[in-house]
Amino acid sequence: MDNNKTNGQPVGLFADKALKDEPRVGYVEAAPTASTQTHATEESNNLTAHAGKKTTIASGEALKLAVVGHTNTGKTSILRTLLRDVYFGEVKNEAATTRHVEQAKLTDSQTGEDLVILYDTPGLEDASGLMDWLEDNTASRRDGIERLQQFLAADIAQGGDALTSSGGNDDYSQEAKVIRQLLASDMAIYVVDAREPVLGKYKDELAILSWAAIPVMPVFNFTDSQDANIDDWQTMLARRNLHISTRFDSVAFEFEDEMRLWQNLATMLTHSEMLEQLMARRTENWAQLYDEANIIIADFLLNVAAFVHEINEDDDPMPILAQMQEAVRQSERAMQHNLLNLYKFYDNAVAATPLELQAYQQDPFDPELLKSYGIRTTSGAAAGALLGLGIDAAALGTTLGLGAAIGGIAGGLLSNTSSIADKITGVKRLYIDPATLTLLATRAIDLLTALRHRGHAATDATQLLYKGEKPNIEPALDDDDHTVTPWPTHKLPSELKKARGKPQWSSLSSGKSEQAQLLRADMAWSLASKLQSREPE
Repeated sequence: MDNNKTNGQPVGLFADKALKDEPRVGYVEAAPTASTQTHATEESNNLTAHAGKKTTIASGEALKLAVVGHTNTGKTSILRTLLRDVYFGEVKNEAATTRHVEQAKLTDSQTGEDLVILYDTPGLEDASGLMDWLEDNTASRRDGIERLQQFLAADIAQGGDALTSSGGNDDYSQEAKVIRQLLASDMAIYVVDAREPVLGKYKDELAILSWAAIPVMPVFNFTDSQDANIDDWQTMLARRNLHISTRFDSVAFEFEDEMRLWQNLATMLTHSEMLEQLMARRTENWAQLYDEANIIIADFLLNVAAFVHEINEDDDPMPILAQMQEAVRQSERAMQHNLLNLYKFYDNAVAATPLELQAYQQDPFDPELLKSYGIRTTSGAAAGALLGLGIDAAALGTTLGLGAAIGGIAGGLLSNTSSIADKITGVKRLYIDPATLTLLATRAIDLLTALRHRGHAATDATQLLYKGEKPNIEPALDDDDHTVTPWPTHKLPSELKKARGKPQWSSLSSGKSEQAQLLRADMAWSLASKLQSREPE
């Protein structure tokens, strides 16, 4: 059943003023055409002659929430972040990008029930001009809704052919779309660009919005900017009896800010069950995403830790080591893309992703990258082409030439890992060095933290800084180095140590991806819990 209609009729605070045609459901706006202008005129003609009885939102009914504000304040950007959808609407650094009302729904992820119906509206372009018209053409003795209805019935609200035939020059058809949706909604959020000074046009916008007689809550966008003027805005809002506002940065995202937004809206409603259900479900889902992300990282680390390649003592290790390095690079890229997809940041041309930052493009086997993280290898002399890989020390001494060639540059040579039989047969095990494992873990955790604090309206790869919590990672001391890693380099978690003796756990070793993943599944859960708590072994 459509939550916006009952027996074919719109419902809401002032249902009789709602559009007979539903707002469009879509992601990319088309440029206005003659047909869309004609449609706007038809929408206006669908208005009834008088307002109905004012009601409040019914218990158990989806909340109809209009997102309104001046042009280019980030209304669509906020919706993208709330919806976790980089494709919703169209975002440009120019005015009047949104030309029609766009609808989107927030549903219960378990039941599919519609909880909140969001309406992205065009920007208010000339509220001051509209206010002048309202003062000149409507009676101040009439209430706000009646004055807005009179405006909606006028030619200036129709635009297109209706305006031309009347000989008028003022076109307020964009404002009319906003007001129609406002009257058909239960409440509204008024998006404020916190970087903007308080100007007269914004005061006029709030005055016009107040005439709709529904709760309006200001929401400050771009609050992470050094130029934010929130104090001045709050003073002005208080003078207009708007004492409840909230901060929600669509680029520098904080989950707590989103919960505060819903909570503040709930305090303004008679029946807030749907918002309370939404908050509970979103909190659940957010925690579940974090659990799944840590399992993705843990599974990747175990896959790499179990990656072992055996060669005979007379074989040249260089080709095999190069193959192992490339396999790890590809595995890390796959893990990174899995994290992006989990948080609905897709690798496409719509928005830049964190992977475009140099920190995530740099080769994990680049010695300079280890230095930048303050990580030292076990040997203390890691450099060169074999960085990040080790060879069992117990077997290494069987060939003096190989030991001399590799000993100073391999980095992370482990002892007591090969059997007596290996020594006799001259088998050598090649594996990934503990320092590189620690680097891979640290970089994956950094990426996860960035994704959890990145709004879906962010279009620049460098828009990753966040103002709130820092990664909850305990400093691990590696000799005299103070580095922020999930564990000391020389003290890998027990799960990764166990993986070293389980080459069958690694698809990189066996080539059997599904089977290997099943074998390491229990260890992945265990390691994931340690990644979450960041407690060194």
